[in-house]
Amino acid sequence: MTTQSDPLEPGSLLYDPTTSKVGEYQDKSGPYALLRPIGGGREWQADPATLRPATPQERLRAELRAANTRTRTVGASVPPDPDDLCRPPLPLPGCAVCAELAGRREAARAVFDRSAETDANVLLRQHQRKEHRS
Repeated sequence: MTTQSDPLEPGSLLYDPTTSKVGEYQDKSGPYALLRPIGGGREWQADPATLRPATPQERLRAELRAANTRTRTVGASVPPDPDDLCRPPLPLPGCAVCAELAGRREAARAVFDRSAETDANVLLRQHQRKEHRS
């Protein structure tokens, strides 16, 4: 628990037992401490007397939750349709990168290198998602 002789510093990660959440200390608001979830979000007020430094496990759990939320909401890529994964991607006409990756795939097939063939398919799908879909 924090005390008056133990000043709270902005950015320190604290566990709030009232909400069972880890928050990043922002500032003081009257008698309360302002905490914000790791990764951003809505601040909440907490009683400074009940706060304590977050344990490594609590910090990791909060950071992982923030990373998962960020992945789901900000620029998250939509997983490919499982039915599309059973067929190799087709190169788009006129795209040099697509043609080069399709050439890599064909060269790998010619020498029965299934790993390199799969790698080329993955790279081709990633390229097409990034460059050819809006």
